[in-house]
Amino acid sequence: MRGLKAFATCVRLRIWVDGAGCGYRDRVSPSLPPLRAVRSAAAGLPRTVGIPAALGLAGFYAYGTAKYRRNARITYDFVDAPAPGSDDFSRLLATLSGSSATDGNRVRVLRNGDATFGAMLDAIRAATATVDLSSYIYWPGEVANSFTEALAERARAGVEVNVVLDGWGSSKVGPSIVGDLRDAGVTVAFFRKPNWHTLHKLNNRMHRRLLMVDGMIAFAGGVGIADVWSGDAQDPEHWRETHLVIEGPAVNDLYGGFAENWTEATHVVPGPSHYPKASTFDDGIEVQVLRSSPKAGGTVALHLYNALIAGAQERLWLTTAFLAPGKAFVDLLRAAGERGVDVRLLVNGPNIDKEVVRRVGQRCYGPLMESGVRIFEYQPTMLHAKVAIVDGWANVGSSNLDQRSMGLDDEINIAVRDTDVVRELAKDFLDDLERSTEYDLARWNQRSRTRKATESAFDLLRQSL
Repeated sequence: MRGLKAFATCVRLRIWVDGAGCGYRDRVSPSLPPLRAVRSAAAGLPRTVGIPAALGLAGFYAYGTAKYRRNARITYDFVDAPAPGSDDFSRLLATLSGSSATDGNRVRVLRNGDATFGAMLDAIRAATATVDLSSYIYWPGEVANSFTEALAERARAGVEVNVVLDGWGSSKVGPSIVGDLRDAGVTVAFFRKPNWHTLHKLNNRMHRRLLMVDGMIAFAGGVGIADVWSGDAQDPEHWRETHLVIEGPAVNDLYGGFAENWTEATHVVPGPSHYPKASTFDDGIEVQVLRSSPKAGGTVALHLYNALIAGAQERLWLTTAFLAPGKAFVDLLRAAGERGVDVRLLVNGPNIDKEVVRRVGQRCYGPLMESGVRIFEYQPTMLHAKVAIVDGWANVGSSNLDQRSMGLDDEINIAVRDTDVVRELAKDFLDDLERSTEYDLARWNQRSRTRKATESAFDLLRQSL
């Protein structure tokens, strides 16, 4: 037992960032597993292995910290950076990601949970062949019950239903829900559940949220299967979110994001009924799906945001739940502001579910504002949307502007080049600004010494945010 305690204590620093000492609220799944998850993962270790494992994990964390601090300063110089929305920009993203844009898609913007859940449940109930769902979060409650009932009913009707949930983000799901799904014939898998022999992957999560029905319609964005996403962002208990529903060739690319995590979790590759030849629409638009996973040399999400910031010419409006950028990223934003781009950041205010991330983000407010970047903190509720609007181009996905999304987690982003979709997203952005408070330089300069010290202390944990 002593060896296990030493092992668990070693990882305490790494996971403390999301513990009670950092403003973590129990209703929200943390970015990193708590001590009980690590103890559970270590339960199979012999006593004599605990201390060496603890020392090894300490070294692993030290290596990760050093690696992050080095990578956070790496800059990318774009020669004649193409403007987002141009053909050159689409080809650049294809070069960086390996995913080409497709034409002939239909895209609809879904604002907040009521609109999103209704559309998703309607699609599931209409399924005739396959349903594929992946989610970082699936928490017990009314929303989960509705999805469980709909998925189970389709499975009993003969539809092939596959569900993959993140092993940490959905750890609250409970045996009752999983049992109901499996009893009905749904295949349920967990992506990287905490286990002692996979501790090296424990910090790399599946942050994607995808639903594909019959391989013909897909949903993607930031929504999780939980009650906090229900409603219409009307109060602090109901979050603000943006999601997309997509039809057309891009559905196959989105399915690729599901399949990547599904095959790792199950070692099973589904058949062609899950990825049929997609229909194209004469009035369809261009969509580019960008899957991102941790790898050497930077993730696709990191390259995407570097490219869109470098190429912005007139406006750069970014919405993110969590802002904790590295120095190189801050420098890119500052350069955009200094060259006259209308740069606005919409971030969380007092209702954020991880105050530590807000404090780390606020530390960089001053340099950004000095370069002309305007920063707005959303007031009514938790802002969970992840949207980029750059000139006549837009991106919606699961990626935040933090190290977790840019370097640690599996993410998915959907780039759209269409006047109507961009106009609708821009309208939503301006509506959100009306419910936000602009942070000014005078307020930032008046921060107390205690506040500054807290920001500096939390900044040491930026690697895992």
